Amino acid sequence: MLNVALFGQTAKQWRAANPKLEGNMREYATIEQLLVLANIEGMNAELIHMGLSQGDRLKRLNEIAIRQMQVLTSVSAVKQLKE
Repeated sequence: MLNVALFGQTAKQWRAANPKLEGNMREYATIEQLLVLANIEGMNAELIHMGLSQGDRLKRLNEIAIRQMQVLTSVSAVKQLKE
């Protein structure tokens, strides 16, 4: 579910779309994606503890992932401009 929230597809779907690549989709993720993934893993555990359904968790985690990716990628862009 976390892969769907962040990457928009399951690991199985990614493997089917990328048969020539070895490993898994997380090995090809950017630093920003890995940071967001770590964050939403913890948030997912908390949402489970709160009793939210899988569908509700997926929606919330996707919204959070989008916001975090926007922030992280804009910060990276600013750093590149300074260099």
